[in-house]
Amino acid sequence: MILHTGISDYDLFIKIRHAQITLGGNASLRIYGALHCNSGKRMKKENRVFFQNEAEAILYDFRPCGHCMRTAYRQWKSEQEAG
Repeated sequence: MILHTGISDYDLFIKIRHAQITLGGNASLRIYGALHCNSGKRMKKENRVFFQNEAEAILYDFRPCGHCMRTAYRQWKSEQEAG
């Protein structure tokens, strides 16, 4: 997990370009999603984190975004309801 406040804009650009970062997340809400998600673009920089992949986000106990990752979110939601 990479904090947005802990990486320069240039390094962030390079990591995204080389697919070392594929997902973004909100640290306070513990939600991850696609980098192009409008919900993610609106969050404060202090709350934004980045992940290399979905497995890393799940490892940090983040849940999928209900907007840009509907299928994964529905699966996560049904698992939560099942107990």
